[in-house]
Amino acid sequence: MANEGKRVYTWELPVRFTHWIIALCIFVFSITGFYIGNPFMYAISSKQYIMGWMRFIHFVTAYVFLMCVIIRIYWGFMGNKYACICAWFPFSGEKLSELFSVLKFYLFLSKKVPYTVGHHALSGLTYLIVYLFFIFEIASGFALYSVNHHGAIWYILGGWLTGAMSLSFIRLYHHLVMYVLLSFTLVHVYFALYSDSREKNGLMISIFTGYKFSSGKESDL
Repeated sequence: MANEGKRVYTWELPVRFTHWIIALCIFVFSITGFYIGNPFMYAISSKQYIMGWMRFIHFVTAYVFLMCVIIRIYWGFMGNKYACICAWFPFSGEKLSELFSVLKFYLFLSKKVPYTVGHHALSGLTYLIVYLFFIFEIASGFALYSVNHHGAIWYILGGWLTGAMSLSFIRLYHHLVMYVLLSFTLVHVYFALYSDSREKNGLMISIFTGYKFSSGKESDL
C-alpha cells in the first residue's frame, strides 16, 4: 500500500500552486477562446456585453497564466531536485533508455513499472514540450493583442511574432495549440491515474499535499 512506504516531500508549494492555476487557466481559455473565435450566444439588447466580458476574462486569465509560467520556470532553478528544470531535458543515454522503457509501459508493451518519486524521463520531456506550447500560446496571444495595443511591452511579449507570420496564421495556430493542450490534459489525467494504480505511491493526492510515498525501488531518491 502507498502509506507503507517512506513519505517524501516531492512537490513544493509553488509547483502545486502553479499546476492548479494553470489547469484552471486552460479551462477558462478554452471556454472564452472558443466563444471569441466562434460565438455560440448573442446579445439581444444593447445592455448586454457578452463578447466584451469574454474578451476581458480571456485577457485577465492571460496575465495570470503568464505569471504562473514565469513562476514555475523560476522555481525550476530555485526549487528542490524534484522541481528542477533539468528533468525536462532527458537527453543523456541513460535518460533516453528510461524514456523508451516508460513509453513501453504506458503503451502496454511492458509490465515493468517505472518507479519514480519525481519526474521520470517521459514526463520530463512531456513538460518541456507542454511549456514550449505554453510559451507559444503566450506569444501568439499577445501578438494578436498587440494589433490594437502599441508599446515595447506588447512587442516583447508577442508583437514580434506578427513580423514572422500573418495574423490569420497566428490566430489559427493559437486555436490549434489550445486543442492540443486540452488533449494533453485528458491524457495527463489518465496517465496519472494509471501510474498511481500501479506504483501505489500516492501520486494523485501528492499534487494536493506535496507528499509521495517511496517503495525504495525508485532511482531518484
